[in-house]
Amino acid sequence: MDIKDKIIVITGGASGIGRAMATRFINDGAKQVVIADVNDDGLNEVAAEIGARAITTDVSDEAAVKHLIKTTEEDYGQIDLLCNNAGIGLSGGPEVDNEGWDQIWQINVMAHVYAARAALPHMLSRQDGYILNTASAAGLLSQVGSAPYAVTKHAAVGFAEWLAISYGDRGLKVSVLCPQAVRTAMTAGNEDGVASVDGMMEPEVLCESVVEAINAEQFLILPHPEVLGYMQKKTSDYDRWIGGMRRLHTKFGDDNWP
Repeated sequence: MDIKDKIIVITGGASGIGRAMATRFINDGAKQVVIADVNDDGLNEVAAEIGARAITTDVSDEAAVKHLIKTTEEDYGQIDLLCNNAGIGLSGGPEVDNEGWDQIWQINVMAHVYAARAALPHMLSRQDGYILNTASAAGLLSQVGSAPYAVTKHAAVGFAEWLAISYGDRGLKVSVLCPQAVRTAMTAGNEDGVASVDGMMEPEVLCESVVEAINAEQFLILPHPEVLGYMQKKTSDYDRWIGGMRRLHTKFGDDNWP
């Protein structure tokens, strides 16, 4: 799909990957980019700077996500590309309290479900539409130091796969973005963390992979190409891969995340 003249919605658009994607899409000729974020001040500042439309949205609230989708469709006719990009991190394992698990599950997984639930009817009715869900290499591999992040990102990848399988023959295109460490607020101050073993990528560089994948309508987006090799090692010898991840855990520990 060519970005030019398209109507695009991006959640988590006030900073990081979301902001970089919005800027890139506008520069590539998108007709309208709508950015959404719970950070109202930051969102409006970015929108004014890059020429996007801002709609304050808490993606953990289904009613707010419905409002985002409905408002965009009413004001611009349709959504060509929906980027479910908002996400959070949380360190720890089973001891993380239920409130923490619920919060990260709502934002990293259910927000994708809410957005798809709201946007799919119009996309399927015209047999055309594109959904890009931001997950993580942790959703293909795992995340040392964070069970909630690893689990929710696996679920995000699984949901994207399901969408592609279920609706690919009805005109829906789906991509899932799975980077390692990207220089964002989430990784600030931890440039030497476990996710940075292959380097810290700038969001603007990541956008090159995103645009290439959208143009090619490619499902899996791997800005860090090393991840493909790690996936192949995982599936070829799961026990050996677990052993390697244990060594990473020993090296970095639970507290060195993200």
